[in-house]
This record gives sequence, C-alpha cells and structure tokens, in this order.
Amino acid sequence: MAKDDKSKTKEKKKSKVKEYTESIIIAILIAVFIRTFIICAYKIPSRSMVQTLLVGDHILVNKFLYGVKIPFLRKTIISVSEPQRGDIVVFIYPKDQSKDFIKRVIGVGGDTIEIKNKKIFINGKEYSDSYGIYSDNTIYPATMQPRDNFGPVTVPKNSIFVMGDNRDESYDSRFWGFVDLKDVEGKAFIIYWSWNHEDHNLRWQRLGSLLH
Repeated sequence: MAKDDKSKTKEKKKSKVKEYTESIIIAILIAVFIRTFIICAYKIPSRSMVQTLLVGDHILVNKFLYGVKIPFLRKTIISVSEPQRGDIVVFIYPKDQSKDFIKRVIGVGGDTIEIKNKKIFINGKEYSDSYGIYSDNTIYPATMQPRDNFGPVTVPKNSIFVMGDNRDESYDSRFWGFVDLKDVEGKAFIIYWSWNHEDHNLRWQRLGSLLH
C-alpha cells in the first residue's frame, strides 16, 4: 500500500474516533443538562407516601416546573411557578442536605396549619384530605408528639409545609418544620418503574401511572 493511502486510512480512523468521541461528549452533556434542569429520576425507599407511592416505585420529577436553579447555590435564575397545595414534591431534607425527601404539599406561604386529632385544618377550615391514610387508631396529645395534634403554625413566606400521605408513618413538617422553596427539587409526575422487593416481581399495573 502506498504511503499516501496509509496516511488517508489513518486520517479516516482518527476522524471516526474524533466523531464518536464528540458524539459521546455531547450526549453526556445533554443528559447532565436534562437531569440538572428538566427531569430527574428518583426511587422511593420508604412507606411515608403509601398508598400513592410504594417502596420500590421509580418516579420521574419535573425540575423545570418550579424554575431553573443554579446547582449548589440553589438560586433561581428563571422563575416558572411555585409548589401548590396537593403537589407531590421532592426536596432537600432541611436537617441533612445530603438527603432528598418526597412528600405532599399541605400548606404554602401564609397558610395557618393546625392538626386536631388527626384532622388537618388550613386557615381554620378542615382540609379535604383525600390522599391521606391512617394506619394507627391511637391519638397522641401534642404534649407527647406532634403527629396527631399540632399547631397552629403559619407557613413563612417562600416556604411550604409538607406531609406524607401515610400520615401515621411519615416523618415530615410536623416534626422538623418547613421546607424553603429554594430546596424544592421538583414535582413528581409519573411512575415509570415499580419493583416489589418482598415478592421479587414487577408491579406492571403501576407502570406509567400519573401522580396526583
């Protein structure tokens, strides 16, 4: 083979390698961008959101809905909307910034929240708690713990009050306080995978379920 032909072959190989490398880098950058600013996947590790979410559910979270934030600084640079009462949100746990929690928004800035014998009152009116379930008939007084009797408290501006749908088995705002809006990661909107670890099978009927 002539030297010119060998050189051309080497150049073609280098060109192919460069092309593949650039494609991989671009794909990685797009994936990182989407995960950081648009959609992210999470796995449910606890029973705090039963029956809405089960242990082993894998969900997608819309991160763009509540605005574009600068990573690590948590500063919103593009405001889109704010969490509304009833939204299922993923947020950074206020007591440990390395952990993400998922709960339902019960109160927003300015709301007064009170719980009387497991019943939720918002601004003095009983809240239609259609998603909440109660697994324990015991009612604890506020002097023992805040699970069943709590408040009243007023949610600060730029904060939310959250609770798990599994009201008696959720560690939430009743115990550790409010969530700052800057720490809200996004709104959960769909279950894309669900694995039952106890029975070792796929929960087919939950795949593609929209969250409300």
